Amino acid sequence: MKGIVLAAGLNTRLYPVTVAVNKQLLPVYDKPMIYYPLSMLLMAGIRDILVIADPYNVSAFQRLLGSGEHLGVKFSYAVQWVPRGIADAFIVGEWFVNGHKSALVLGDNVFFGPSLEAAIKQASALEQGAVVFGYPVEDPRRFGVVEFDSQGRVLSLEEKPAQPKSNYAVPGLYFYDEQVVEIAKSMKPSGRGELEITDLNKEYLRKGQLRVELLGSDVQWFDTGTHDSLLEAANHIAQHQKETGHYVGCLEEVAYRQGFIDREQLEALAHKYRNTAYGLYLQKVAENG
Repeated sequence: MKGIVLAAGLNTRLYPVTVAVNKQLLPVYDKPMIYYPLSMLLMAGIRDILVIADPYNVSAFQRLLGSGEHLGVKFSYAVQWVPRGIADAFIVGEWFVNGHKSALVLGDNVFFGPSLEAAIKQASALEQGAVVFGYPVEDPRRFGVVEFDSQGRVLSLEEKPAQPKSNYAVPGLYFYDEQVVEIAKSMKPSGRGELEITDLNKEYLRKGQLRVELLGSDVQWFDTGTHDSLLEAANHIAQHQKETGHYVGCLEEVAYRQGFIDREQLEALAHKYRNTAYGLYLQKVAENG
């Protein structure tokens, strides 16, 4: 399975902070925002990852992440020249997906929680169709919303509905089979002029091939698209790390736990950040195994 991180867009909801910088490069507590969604793909065992960025910031992502060799993975890069919607990621990345199953994660989505890794691994094992997740939110009008019947079966999906049929949003982490590129290429833009990910998921639903898994109550999800949600995510991660002693979204640790790199390589990465709390944490992970 291949992985895509969509880190493009105009980021206007965070102006003036994002006038000169892509929001996925902003810090969420002690790491760049993009570390968190990238860690989801690494947890799924994915080692071939495409980062899609806007034309003004793609070089910054290349400087931040490099080739991926230091993590035992391969990063490739592509540009979304015009923000045409989330599903457009599969058209931009058609050459990369190249007939494989794929996972897409939005670069501004932050997830963490004890049961998260198991849910991701299960979703990545899909044989056919698509797997997305459901998460209860207070204001579902801001998101794609999934409606269930009394047996828990999916009845409908709707993008940013004025009158939501449930309080379950579909967060920005999606797993698809080999059909996804052709489905994306056949889609028409919505009234907003975008290729909506909800419409892509609705096509899988129409085919009877969409599975929606509810994330556990121990999982937290933040869509860091507003100043308040960005601050809330940073505060929650800071609190979690200080209380538990375990870092969230630490790419080097996830790569080590997945067996992508060995202890010696992790220690070398820790040395790179030796004058920081981050480097001390990596050294502790290496020492404790």
